[in-house]
Amino acid sequence: MSNNNIAESSNTQNPIFKLLDCSLRVSVIPLSVATIWLTVTNKQDNSIYGDVKFNNLLGLKYMVCTSAICAAYALFAAIASWIRYFVTKAWLFFVSDQIVAYLMVTSGAAVMEILYLAYNGDQKVTWSEACDSYGKFCNKMKVALILHALAVCCFMVLALISAYRVFSKFDPPFFLNKIMKKGLNCKMAQTFGFVLH
Repeated sequence: MSNNNIAESSNTQNPIFKLLDCSLRVSVIPLSVATIWLTVTNKQDNSIYGDVKFNNLLGLKYMVCTSAICAAYALFAAIASWIRYFVTKAWLFFVSDQIVAYLMVTSGAAVMEILYLAYNGDQKVTWSEACDSYGKFCNKMKVALILHALAVCCFMVLALISAYRVFSKFDPPFFLNKIMKKGLNCKMAQTFGFVLH
């Protein structure tokens, strides 16, 4: 693909990607804020076992910190995507989107493991199901995890968009481009019964 074709294709697709990019980034902010609010305000008292709150579980603290980073970055990136200086730095968004997406996946996995153990327990180490005694806490944690998963999905799409933006700016290496064209011509000739020398 020549540089002219790249410029033309990015000009025709840029408004769509820019709108999708900005919409996803803005959508992540309320999802992350709601995740933080649900998690931080989540607590339940039990007369037999005592009270449980998000401070007691390291995975929930990690999800709160990750969601705060995600919301702050999404706000910054949504604003920066309209500033010409940052728009030319596609690699900056690419690296940042990848890092935030991976952080969110790991924090979601940590909370998912906590929820699994809370609902099912672990008989081998004699952990009983906690959600039998703390049903309200588990339900709020489940809703927070669903909101977090939606934010993760948004960032996965954002990571794909930013990767496309970075890698579509470059042509394949010259020798690879030549080999691909030659290989394609040979296959086409064989398909139509021509002999190439």
